[in-house]
Amino acid sequence: MLLVVNAGSSSVKLAVFDADLREVLAGSVTEIGGAGRLKIGTVGQDCAVADHQAALALALKAMAAQGVGLGDLTAAAHRVVHGGEALVRPMRVTDAVIAGIEACVPLAPLHNPGNLTAIRALQALASDLPQFVSFDTAFHASNPAVAVTYALPVAERARGLRRYGFHGISYGGLVRHLQGLGALPERLLALHLGNGASLCAIRGGVSVATTMGYSPLDGITMGTRTGGIDGNAVLRLAELHGIAGAGQILNRESGLLGLGGYSDMRALHAAGTPEAAFAVEHFCYWAVRHAGSMIAAMGGLDAIAFTGGIGENDAMVRGQIVRGLAWAGDAPVHIVEAEEERSIAVEALALLRSGA
Repeated sequence: MLLVVNAGSSSVKLAVFDADLREVLAGSVTEIGGAGRLKIGTVGQDCAVADHQAALALALKAMAAQGVGLGDLTAAAHRVVHGGEALVRPMRVTDAVIAGIEACVPLAPLHNPGNLTAIRALQALASDLPQFVSFDTAFHASNPAVAVTYALPVAERARGLRRYGFHGISYGGLVRHLQGLGALPERLLALHLGNGASLCAIRGGVSVATTMGYSPLDGITMGTRTGGIDGNAVLRLAELHGIAGAGQILNRESGLLGLGGYSDMRALHAAGTPEAAFAVEHFCYWAVRHAGSMIAAMGGLDAIAFTGGIGENDAMVRGQIVRGLAWAGDAPVHIVEAEEERSIAVEALALLRSGA
């Protein structure tokens, strides 16, 4: 069996898959370092764990109590948010790979450290267990240079300031799903819509453009993130609130929350206020605006696919976006469940079976 670990800065999500990629157990530990909560399968309890290693140890013990022990695992696989320019495919964890993930910490300071902590914690708990990593940025490594390069002086570009794109594990899984159905078109507009949201132009099964850039802040309106905003407006916020304060506003206090008072789309629908209605309209408008850019990057449109919590479940938002794209022609619309943990498992098992 394969353990998939998705570690955040203060939480760890886990899922166990068998050799046929059936999920046999899933759970999480939240609020690591504080008043935490453990949930494994149907069992939940309050817990207090100091760090990711203690959280993983507790989760593994709870898993063993439900029939999946450490000795039952053949490998573990991790989601890593940022692989930079060098780490652009799934790979087995080695010292060199860990060093590469460490080198990307300045690019993802809120995410890569937690990913590394989980890898090291599992190494300490099960040193002989093979570990693999999948990178959220890797799917977009196929974007052409003209799409990822900011028009900055060469010295600044050398610091890694460029577009990377995110949600790549989700988009990769979406492509595999449509390929399995025989429904993957030449030019696919993919929309991962959730609290974090992005669009991707997929031509011939590979990414040629995406809306997120150097960080997950860019692109369309999101739950608490602004989406695209003029750089001078960012500088003004930093002048008024300091760099940390501006970062808090841009990433945690804006988007749907800033416009309508709620970051959750369901709450906005239920609110019935003009502000909430405007927030929903804003989300759909900018999705359509950016979709036009993605369609241009592909040279046309053959199909649309929605995934993510909003993309899968909100028919009103999907309908408004599709109506806004009527000018692009009558394209079939697919709704694909986001199964990032299963996608990570697919990639890790392929490497494990190949002997990588």
